[in-house]
This record gives sequence, structure tokens and C-alpha cells, in this order.
Amino acid sequence: MIYNNWNNENYQKYIEYLFTLQDKKYGDFHSSLVLNSKYEIIGIRLPIMRNIAKNIAKGDIDKFLTLSKDKYYEEVMIEGLVISHIDDERKFNKYFKKYIKKIDNWALCDSFINSIKIIKKYEKKYFKYAKELSLSEKEFMARVGLVIILDYFINLNNLNDIFDILNNIKSDKFYINMAEAWLLCEMYIKYPKETKMFLQYNNLNKFTQNIAISKIHDSYRVSKEEKKLLSTLKK
Repeated sequence: MIYNNWNNENYQKYIEYLFTLQDKKYGDFHSSLVLNSKYEIIGIRLPIMRNIAKNIAKGDIDKFLTLSKDKYYEEVMIEGLVISHIDDERKFNKYFKKYIKKIDNWALCDSFINSIKIIKKYEKKYFKYAKELSLSEKEFMARVGLVIILDYFINLNNLNDIFDILNNIKSDKFYINMAEAWLLCEMYIKYPKETKMFLQYNNLNKFTQNIAISKIHDSYRVSKEEKKLLSTLKK
């Protein structure tokens, strides 16, 4: 596959190439994990898509992204992974804001966010933006914000801000609450004293609180004694 000289004809050849990588059994399995996505799933494993995106990113990213469509799940995933390679912040920010509007499932969200290379260089800007996104009423916009915080901003200086965000999320949407729980689990592992205090006094709904504690229970990095104590904090 040639990853340059992008035009409509070559973009169609690229889509045809994606189908040569199809694993139907894997596609059926992955479809069961990303229910209700509007995108058609071809069935390509993530490491293969990461490699394709890496090669595309060596060429004319702007031209590729201009041609990118959103019919297939893998098409959208690779688009995000290409954007994650952009090292010019202004260009990245432009494409980032457009791309997150396409995200309609946890896999597109999480794989894109944890691949981004530039966020840590602009911490103040993207932490502020992540906080704003986290409070969105739109399920996957909020998840984008929470996963950015999870992947890049769990540190002692940010704890109070993160606790404030979690206290101000009023949603009962599943993928928001699961991201909150995941975030709290990682915060507890890194900062158990502060996070335990938050788990004692907070505005979390019952589902989020209990799932967070369950996730902490699943961690091998937490002692049996701590897990026993945390069980008493379930709502």
C-alpha cells in the first residue's frame, strides 16, 4: 500500500486495501464490544491500524485528512491515530476538535486519546479543555475529557480540580460513569489517602461509586486490608 499522493482514486484504493486485512471473526467479536456505533466494522485489529496510521503520518497528513470519510469504524479509528501523530499544536488542535465530534463509542475514544503525543507539552491548555469536556452532557464528549485526565493529568497538583469535576458531573450515562470509575481507581492507586477521603464524601451516584470501588478491588496494587475497608464505602 502506498501511503502518499492522496487523491480520491487512491483513497478508494486505501479503503479496498483495508478490506484485504479483514478478519471477520474478530470483526464480529469487536462489534459486540462497541454496540450502537453508527460505523460499519470491517474487522481489523488495532496494532495493524496503528501501523497503517504511522505510515500515513509520514506523508501528507492534511491531504489524507481532507479526504477521510466516516463510513467504516476502521476508517475513523485510523483517522484519529493519524491525528495523534501531529506534532504541530495548532494543526493538532484544529483536527482534534473536529475529530472528537465523530467519536460514538469507547474504543474510538480511548484508543485515540491514549495515542496522542502532544498533550503533555501543552498541559495547562489541555487540562483546562479536558475539564470543560468532562462536564459535557454529550456522553462521548464527556468521556473524551475524562480519559484525557486519566491518561495525562493524574498528579498531586491536580487532585482537587479532578475531585471537583467528578462532584459536578450529574450524568447517569454509562460510558461517562465508567470513565469516572476508571479514573477514580487509578487515582486511588496513586494517591490512596486523598482518594479514599473523596470516596467517603462526594456527590457521585451509586453506580459510579460502587463500580469505582469494584475496580479498585480488582487491582493487585491494593492490599486486602484496603479493599476490605473500601467495601464499607459502597452506597
